[in-house]
Amino acid sequence: MDGTLLALIAGLAVLVLLAVRVPIAFGLLAVGIAGLFAIGAMRLGGFNVDFGWRSTVSMLARDPYSFVASFTLMAIPMFLLMGNFAFYSGATSDAYRTARVWLANLPGGLALASIAACGLFAAISGSSLATAAAMGRIAVPEMLRYGYDQRLAAGAVAAGGTLGALIPPSILMVIFGIFAEQSIGRLLIGGIVPGILTAVTYMLLVTARVKLNPRLAPGFDERFTWSQKVRSLGGTWQIMLIFLVIITVIYTGVVTPTEAAAVGAVAVLALGVIRRRIGLTSMWEAVRETVVQTAMIFAIAIASKVLVSFVAFTGVSNDLAEWAGGIEGGRIMVLAGICAGYVLLGMFMDPIGIMLLTLPVVVPIVDAIGYDLVWFGIVLVKLLEVGMITPPVGLNVFVLKAAIGNSVSLENVFRGIGPFLLMDVVTLAIMIALPELVLWLPDMMYN
Repeated sequence: MDGTLLALIAGLAVLVLLAVRVPIAFGLLAVGIAGLFAIGAMRLGGFNVDFGWRSTVSMLARDPYSFVASFTLMAIPMFLLMGNFAFYSGATSDAYRTARVWLANLPGGLALASIAACGLFAAISGSSLATAAAMGRIAVPEMLRYGYDQRLAAGAVAAGGTLGALIPPSILMVIFGIFAEQSIGRLLIGGIVPGILTAVTYMLLVTARVKLNPRLAPGFDERFTWSQKVRSLGGTWQIMLIFLVIITVIYTGVVTPTEAAAVGAVAVLALGVIRRRIGLTSMWEAVRETVVQTAMIFAIAIASKVLVSFVAFTGVSNDLAEWAGGIEGGRIMVLAGICAGYVLLGMFMDPIGIMLLTLPVVVPIVDAIGYDLVWFGIVLVKLLEVGMITPPVGLNVFVLKAAIGNSVSLENVFRGIGPFLLMDVVTLAIMIALPELVLWLPDMMYN
């Protein structure tokens, strides 16, 4: 059987399994094993079942372990642990309190503070879901208490949560760097400017909407002096210190990104203990949540590695790269199709699953048509985060809804997301039209 046809059948099988709610790790693993068996059985001509099983078992005994045992991959549990320690040490409330003091008196100030706090917490979180959940518990009730429109309040936090995957540390960028064989340090630093750009566009949107319709966000009566504003910065010194330490040690090459993640986790824990904000109970909860989250990510990663091995044997990646290079309209049309595909997948699947499922096919195509893979990795993360707030699934929306309970309906959360999605389109257009805007910081720091 032709390799391309076999890969197509496998792709359809994956979609069917996902459609019937088979967990993504089990779906990818089942299709990967079946594909490896079929490739092995047909290798010697005819259909040799014995050789098919022996070659499949040999690969299963070798590839998944060698992949998971990677030193680089250890950055994922370390970043997760750092984010969980930060949450239990009160970094979330510190970030929101500081942003609130500085921004509350501006039009839509509490919504602006929520977005800014999401950006601050993202600097030590690494996950958009964690950022949306943590900020949702604090920011949305506060905005509702002051009479903010439900859709604006929920939309600002759900969209602000997407900063968790753009602003370093970022778990998605670590995964992309491993699979695409790109510098994780360059990817992490490259996410800073797009993350700031995203936050700025969100804040401009909120300000413009409140200016046009002041009923969306009633004025904030309390006034803060400059002395109070300066003192409030003491609440974020822990976040900024950890962020600066991570970026500095990665940039200077003192440690690898994986070692930087471990340093960050230890530093957050130490600061939490010194400030008496983390005890044995909260420490145990942070470790337990990290283990659960790591197991879920690694299960998908192992299954994806098996599927990647199968796809490599089919040769479909090279075929698709050649096909993409001959598309009428040039590489921009190929990129537009890839972007649309990722947004569509993001409506129904989690970003880690999407990335691991598609990278074996997409990376060779993007490389073949001449795009910088570091730039593409950052654009890809942005696309995946757009999918996180896009109906009908939009995982960030459901995580936020679980965090805030019945104070805002699911319908109003999704309706509040709409204007922020338009700003994401603007941000993506800027990133695609001006790739140097994305790459200038990592290029400057590394060159």
